[in-house]
Amino acid sequence: MTGLAFALLLTASLAGYVMNRRAALALRDGGVRLHSLGMFHGLYALLIVLVPAFIVAILWIMLEGSAINALTLSGLPDGVLSQAANPQLILTEIQSIAGGRVFGTPEPYMLDAADRMNGLRATSGWLLVAVIALLSAALLYVSRRQVAAEFRARQAAERIVMGLMITCSLIAVFVTIGIVLSLVFESIRFFQMVPITDFLFGTRWEPQIPIRADQIAAEGAFGVLPVFLGTLVITFVAISIAVPVGLLSAIYLNEFASRSFRAVAKPILELLAGIPTVVYGFFAILTVAPALRSLGATLGIPVAPNTALAAGGVMAIMLIPFISSFADDALSAVPRSLRDGAIALGATRSETVLNVLFPAAIPGIMGGVLLAVSRAIGETMIVVMAAGLIASMNINPLDSVTTITVQIVTLLIGDTAFDSPKTLAAFALGLLLFIVTLFINILALRIVRKYREQYD
Repeated sequence: MTGLAFALLLTASLAGYVMNRRAALALRDGGVRLHSLGMFHGLYALLIVLVPAFIVAILWIMLEGSAINALTLSGLPDGVLSQAANPQLILTEIQSIAGGRVFGTPEPYMLDAADRMNGLRATSGWLLVAVIALLSAALLYVSRRQVAAEFRARQAAERIVMGLMITCSLIAVFVTIGIVLSLVFESIRFFQMVPITDFLFGTRWEPQIPIRADQIAAEGAFGVLPVFLGTLVITFVAISIAVPVGLLSAIYLNEFASRSFRAVAKPILELLAGIPTVVYGFFAILTVAPALRSLGATLGIPVAPNTALAAGGVMAIMLIPFISSFADDALSAVPRSLRDGAIALGATRSETVLNVLFPAAIPGIMGGVLLAVSRAIGETMIVVMAAGLIASMNINPLDSVTTITVQIVTLLIGDTAFDSPKTLAAFALGLLLFIVTLFINILALRIVRKYREQYD
């Protein structure tokens, strides 16, 4: 039913566009001078039908589930919910039965509730179609009545588009504020249980919670330094490999490579960005890690089964396209007159790149490096598969380490309640990661402002 409602909405919007445009053109052909072109009359009809009806449909879909669940639970026999230890489990079982997933022999009242839930869903779907149809028809009538010579259709359509852009901007801002506030509030709850000094300066990360009151060493340890250090080690390994390779490949493809070679090499290089991270993880654990262990055994160097070097090296391969593409675009954006002027003054190609093009392209290059650093800090799958889950105070890239993102995933897996230090520690780690990323952005902006070259 939802698909039918959206198809009906799209059809009505296109019909409004065609109808209003034809009406405006008919007025023009009749000798009337229009304030706006016919296409703007059609665009206004499309927007005035599509936007309100789409908002109504989205709100309907968002509230439909809660309303149906409440009506289903209200129709249960008296005493069922009051005697249940967890009413949510009853609702989950009814939803499973309604979806055709029946386990064992359910109670008769659950079968009746599942039938009632399916009936409510069908009714809701048809009601949504009816509401969309009536609303679209009313908006079509309003838009058709507004087709006139003096109607400022272009300004009206532009106001709607401007409102959409402002709304999208506000949504992005409020989502960001909501994410930050959720991290802050949950982190405050965590720091009420674990001192912030123990979290920031502790050297042991063992986020355990007591199972029994008399359990020994059940309080756990929430020192973030081992996790943060592992994040830095893997990020450093990845960036140390990706930045030189990415920059050099961008400079070669942009300034020295032939057109035929660039046409083949650049798309192949950018394909690396489209490979799923789980594939990189398999490559790291099946190819890179065994190769490092074999090389270490040959040289007499102990190498752990999971190492930061394997994870960071494979992560560097993933990051090369980001740095290379940003640097290539930044170098291409430098005015051609700067290249020609430097060469005319006797500079070589390498001197032109180092002394003219590179300083002018610093903002774009720093953008690519910053994106690569953010991806390296936030990567999870490669680290889980190639670096491990053990948090240790160690900067040796040949040992097993873990990162902040891996620990966040590990802490939130399972049925642990959200009022325990173990689960709330994930929000504290997320807040720390947010602050570190913000600091990296500020540092990058300062570097760009200090070293960028502006040319007229």
